[in-house]
Amino acid sequence: MERIWLKSYPPGVPADIDASRYASLVDLIEESMTAFAGRTAFTCMGKSLSYREYDEFSAALAAYFQSLGLPRGARIGVMMPNVLQHPIASTAILRAGYVVVNINPLYTPRELEVQLKDSGADAIIVLENFAHTLEKALAVTPVRHIIVATLGDLMGFKGKIVNFVVRLVKKLVPAFSLPGAVPFNEALARGRSLAFKKPALAPDDIAFLQYTGGTTGIAKGAVLLHRNIVANVLQNDAWLQPALKKKHIEGQFLQVCALPLYHIFALSACFLLTLRAGGASLLIPNPRDIPGFIKELKQYRIHSLPAVNTLYNALLNAPGFDDIDFTHLIACAGGGMAVQRTVAEEWKKRTGCAIAEGYGLSETSPVLTCNPSDIDDFNGTVGLPLPSTTISIRDDADNEVPIGERGEVCANGPQIMQGYWNKPDETAKAISPDGFFRTGDIGMLSPEGYLRIVDRKKDMILVSGFNVYPNEVEEVLASHPGVRECAVIGAPDGKSGEVVKAFVVRKDPHLTEQALHAFALDQLSHYKAPKRIEFRDELPKSNVGKILRRALRDEEMANTKR
Repeated sequence: MERIWLKSYPPGVPADIDASRYASLVDLIEESMTAFAGRTAFTCMGKSLSYREYDEFSAALAAYFQSLGLPRGARIGVMMPNVLQHPIASTAILRAGYVVVNINPLYTPRELEVQLKDSGADAIIVLENFAHTLEKALAVTPVRHIIVATLGDLMGFKGKIVNFVVRLVKKLVPAFSLPGAVPFNEALARGRSLAFKKPALAPDDIAFLQYTGGTTGIAKGAVLLHRNIVANVLQNDAWLQPALKKKHIEGQFLQVCALPLYHIFALSACFLLTLRAGGASLLIPNPRDIPGFIKELKQYRIHSLPAVNTLYNALLNAPGFDDIDFTHLIACAGGGMAVQRTVAEEWKKRTGCAIAEGYGLSETSPVLTCNPSDIDDFNGTVGLPLPSTTISIRDDADNEVPIGERGEVCANGPQIMQGYWNKPDETAKAISPDGFFRTGDIGMLSPEGYLRIVDRKKDMILVSGFNVYPNEVEEVLASHPGVRECAVIGAPDGKSGEVVKAFVVRKDPHLTEQALHAFALDQLSHYKAPKRIEFRDELPKSNVGKILRRALRDEEMANTKR
């Protein structure tokens, strides 16, 4: 189709990027290591690493991995939160010629077992806080080599104090037994005595097995090639430039990395994009600790803060938020879930920086579309397709629908995955014969080329034959001053097939079901307004803070069967 969105591009942003300029992601990373050697690369818990140290540590760990005799393309798991060892480990794996398998450290033993077996991981590096989980899953997995990291590994004498507090005072390290496991610092020491041999990597070599969040079913490993990731980094870099030009930056560009690095959004749009820009990443190990997060933000002059809607909302409602200095903030990217207008408008009012909502998936490395980085106001769309990206809105017969009509969002571009790991049938379902990835999301394009996501195809609620999209209902409910968070699902109903049910976390403890229902009826058609409202203290969320409608649906179905 005609790329109608190009006419809406900010000045200076190219229509296409050249991903072939780098043979691998490693080449791109090493270029930044050399160019910015004296700058800070990462800061975490008061400890900073320079690009030079990042280069030296990752090369040493890469040499250690190579000494294990693993075959080319071996998969190595990384099971850590946002600590300094995470970027070192993932970079070392890539530099050694292996494949990174990103693992959520909050997994249960069963979930970990499934991912390790599916990926065929030969080795894993894990933070000791989560080693007990690995112990329970290990026996039935192919893992033969284990590295165990501690929070204090790279902090010198301070690290000893950190480990003492974490282990004995806060008791955050459950007992575990992993015979033969090698401590992180020991692996580094061994690697320093070895010669690192840079392998010849090609664009079509696998860089990451990025497992989908599982919000739509059983998690699958998206096969992301070096060229896929390189492309998305270059696309994001081109898209960021208008924001960098709009406002003068004093000192080094500093991006907050609160989203977990094992998630594709943080991996590409935080970690790798910041490296590309020669910036520093402020790593936040536990963003759920909002008071601690705010205390950390007060100490720095931040320029960019990517987040999901729930994190922006949590910060806005936290004591001390208005004491943070946001005068240097130039870019805020929203993704992972729909950014609600009330949250976006309040964020702009109190920080002076608009949220540029974007859209993507694990399968797309991840960014497909984004609002211009220098946007002044929230517009309710997920923006324009990035350079070299084509968006096609299609019906169930795979035919493109006219501009302005709803259909499934399908995408083509250099950032699209090769397929699902060892799942050819699933790959065939996901990618059309003409090479477009079927996202499973319902959306529409405006005449200017802006994409609006209506909802997930599987989340759509059918009320007496009428389509109801949860995002629309949630947007209305969230605008009520007494609502902090909400989620909407379809609940079984004998008369209409399904009815709209809302789960609500109250900001105002006096808010009643009747009052909220009346509020919804004032703005929604009768069939769209929640028939049932359930107040809760909290809602189930994914590792990035995305509200899990699927978990609520499963719970509702289980209750219905009783």
